Amino acid sequence: MLWIISCFALVTSAVGIPAYLGPIHNIVNGGNSLSAWPWQVSIQTSRGVHFCGGTLINNNWILTAAHCSVRVGYHRVVLGEFDRGSDDKAVQIKTIAKVIVNPNFSKKNFSNDVALLRLSSPVQITTRVSPVKLASSSTNIPSGTLCVTTGWGRTATGQGPRILQEATLPIVSTAECMRYWGPTRSITDSMICAGGSGSSTCQGDSGGPLVCDSYQVGIVSWGTNDCRDNAPGVYSRVSFFRQWIDDTVSYNSA
Repeated sequence: MLWIISCFALVTSAVGIPAYLGPIHNIVNGGNSLSAWPWQVSIQTSRGVHFCGGTLINNNWILTAAHCSVRVGYHRVVLGEFDRGSDDKAVQIKTIAKVIVNPNFSKKNFSNDVALLRLSSPVQITTRVSPVKLASSSTNIPSGTLCVTTGWGRTATGQGPRILQEATLPIVSTAECMRYWGPTRSITDSMICAGGSGSSTCQGDSGGPLVCDSYQVGIVSWGTNDCRDNAPGVYSRVSFFRQWIDDTVSYNSA
């Protein structure tokens, strides 16, 4: 699969254009999750190797990043997990019946980096497994708003953690994000930026959520190749895709 790193960092001035890596997968300088994130899922190979995150949006559907390149028959979704090293009976493991990638997804600049996974059977809603609320089409998040990203991506030690990690990150304005990334990377209307506060997402976090006040506003998409914590990470903007998400789920749920 493509490897995209989303590093969340707020910057007040451009400090050079870092090499572009691609899809992001892990949280650097975050910490063990202290809150319940019952919508967080781990997308894994059939052998149980985690490679991307995602969110449960209803009993049958997972929202993730298109660049995760999820495939029916090769990958699975694990829900209700917190410690990936424990044998917890609250965990639910689901196979995937259908993968729908946004038709406008571009591997060149990772615009429209969104995909939906239909599960082979509905999940059981519990205190550990429940859907996230999605930002509406009209949602506008002011820059500076503090939001939370979660995942099992690579940490500052270079290792993938057992415990779900979380980090609080400020939203970065589109103008500031464009100034940081410069002409080499296009920041489109389908993207929202966050970070620069000393933490970032990294390899393994791709497809996971950026949540503001209990609403998912972003999907981990891309950033620097070294997960630097002073670079704004780029997320797919949920409000931009809300109509496509609703229409796709409705059309394919019959």
